[in-house]
Amino acid sequence: MASLHELWPPAGVAVRTQRLVLRWPSDDDLVALAEVAAEGVHDESDMPFLNPWTRGAPAEVARNVLRWHWRQRAAWEPTGWEWPAVAVVDDTVVGMQAMEATDFGIGRTVATGSWLGRAHQGRGLGKEMRAAVLHLAFAGLGAQRAETAAFADNSASLAVTCATGYRPNGERVTVAEGRSRRELHFVLDRRTWLARQRDDIELSGVAEARAQFGLVDDPSPPDAKAIVLSG
Repeated sequence: MASLHELWPPAGVAVRTQRLVLRWPSDDDLVALAEVAAEGVHDESDMPFLNPWTRGAPAEVARNVLRWHWRQRAAWEPTGWEWPAVAVVDDTVVGMQAMEATDFGIGRTVATGSWLGRAHQGRGLGKEMRAAVLHLAFAGLGAQRAETAAFADNSASLAVTCATGYRPNGERVTVAEGRSRRELHFVLDRRTWLARQRDDIELSGVAEARAQFGLVDDPSPPDAKAIVLSG
């Protein structure tokens, strides 16, 4: 019988640092992630997300996590995808780190988003998760540009963005939960990332999944050094 990774190569992609692993979530991982979210992601007086999926009773928040991940799996196409990884520390799911792109094979641009359970915040894991997913984007998939955004009052997310080398890329005013919010945008180009590239991050499963990420007969650029493990 074929394995999931053989039938669906993006499920075999993983990123490993000395502190954590980003990987495609199993059903058990999704249950654990839903429980982390149900225990709280942010203070009730705050809302760091444009879509307020963390509002509601714990069971509803947990179901929102499951719904979102199931939607991303079903909607995946080489021309438009979102890799929805769980972040795992010492065999414990602590949060999620997503990376998405449209027409990546042409534009070579990704966007990222993430969250951590409150019990796991304040330990530098957000920065480590971002470094890991950027390594996948630039070293593994040959990205030329990474984008991200956060509300102006989301100091934790903004700190991670600044610490990983992004530069400001404009802003917009949006409406969330019936009130005006200022959203700041940032961009990280390949040259800047290369100057800060880490040599202690390992990738696995990337080569097998390149076609599903929209990369066909197009090897990774030679200017990024990736430690790639088979399987």
